[in-house]
Amino acid sequence: MKNHTSFKIGGNAETVVFPKTVGEMVDVIKNTDNPLVLGKGSNVLVSDDGIKGVVVITEKMSEVSAEGNIIKADCGAMLSKIANVALENSLEGFEFASGIPGTLGGAILMNAGAYGGEMKDVIKNVTFCDEKGEIFTTEGKDCDFSYRHSYFSDKKLYILSAEIELKKGDKEKVRSLMNELNARRKEKQPLNYPSAGSTFKRPEGYFAGKLISDSGLKGFSIGGAQVSEKHAGFVINTGNATCRDVLDLIEHCKKTVFEKYSVELEPEVRII
Repeated sequence: MKNHTSFKIGGNAETVVFPKTVGEMVDVIKNTDNPLVLGKGSNVLVSDDGIKGVVVITEKMSEVSAEGNIIKADCGAMLSKIANVALENSLEGFEFASGIPGTLGGAILMNAGAYGGEMKDVIKNVTFCDEKGEIFTTEGKDCDFSYRHSYFSDKKLYILSAEIELKKGDKEKVRSLMNELNARRKEKQPLNYPSAGSTFKRPEGYFAGKLISDSGLKGFSIGGAQVSEKHAGFVINTGNATCRDVLDLIEHCKKTVFEKYSVELEPEVRII
């Protein structure tokens, strides 16, 4: 699984399936007991022991099309690809997501956001299926979006595709904002190391990275896992980190921050 996660960590999966269409994905889900669905694996940490059962990887389901101010996209479409289609069609409102290194399905599941924007701001509707393969569509306003959470977060429901509603804008302004946000991301985040993005959710009234940095933990390592010196909100894989290294480092950060500031850090990364 290390070849299918942005952390470059994880043992073998028992079975991996790569559906190419929504129909193939539905077939797999209804004929499989409790499958795990992943996109680019950009917000997950997989056990060194691997994963039992079936893993469905959606990266080949990447169709994206635009009609008027609506973009239709499969769950496996990269957010960067959707942002580029928005740019080509002079549509504004998706620039915030252009540098998030994940797929649409995962972004909807956890209401991904950056630079003041969130998926809840742009999702018109979501098509999904249950474990029996029955297909439903729900409006964006009914997806129970909140901070890093959605209606789909804790249920055996599988996102298949979605419609994104944007506004007609000026192509050069859209391009300029995308470039600016991506430059800011590059400047502030340790993108040259494998990671799962921000390791912790933002505690109310605080910033996780600042709490960790103020606790003197920048650069602190356990095995191959390190608190990034560039941005303390990121745990990075310096080359040979195991899942255990990362988990131990997460626990150390949580314990140290709680002892110093009485703030409970909660991991944003999904541990499998």
